[in-house]
Amino acid sequence: MIGLRAKLRIETERMTLRLPQHSDYRAWSDLRAESAAFLAPWEPVWAHDHLSRKAFTNRVYWARRAETQGTALPVLMIRRDDQVLLGAITLDNIRRGPVQAGTLGYWVGERYARRGYMREAIRAIVHHAFTTLDLSRIEAACLPENAASRGVLEKCGFKYEGVAQSYLQIAGRWRNHVLYANLRSDRRGRTDAG
Repeated sequence: MIGLRAKLRIETERMTLRLPQHSDYRAWSDLRAESAAFLAPWEPVWAHDHLSRKAFTNRVYWARRAETQGTALPVLMIRRDDQVLLGAITLDNIRRGPVQAGTLGYWVGERYARRGYMREAIRAIVHHAFTTLDLSRIEAACLPENAASRGVLEKCGFKYEGVAQSYLQIAGRWRNHVLYANLRSDRRGRTDAG
C-alpha cells in the first residue's frame, strides 16, 4: 500500500506537490543549506545531522508512513516546467472524529520567496484538505513579526485567532506565535479555498 500511496500528486498552476523521494536528497539538502540564514529566524534549531542523507531518508520514510496512516501530508513543492524543488509544505497533526483538523507548516527556498509559490501551494493543500481529506479546520501559527508568513496566510483565507504563549522553540528559545485558522464553512468571512 505504501508504494501505491507514494504516488500522491496535487497539481497547481505551476507546481506538483508530492511526497519526498530518496532521489530528492541533493536538491533538498542544497536548497536548505543555501537558505539556512533566511530560514533560521523562523524555524527550530536544526539537529547536527539535519542535512545528512540519513536524516533525509528518515524523512522520506516518515512522509510515506504518515500519508498512508492519514496523520500528515508532507509534500515537496516541485516547479513543473523544470522540476526544480522550491520548498515544502506539510499538513501535520491531522485529527479525526469530532475535530477534523490539521496544522499547516511550510518553508520556501530564499531564491523562490515572494513569487507566489507558497500562496499557490497553501491554497492547493487547503482545497485538498477540505475536499479530499474531508477536514473542517486548518490551523497555522507563525511568529508575530513574520510579516511574509502572516500575509500569505491572510491572502489564502486564514483568519487571525489569537496568540499562543511560548508556543514553539524558534532559533533556540520559546516564542509566542500568532494563530490562524481556515474553516471549510467559514462564517467569519469568505475564503478562497474549498
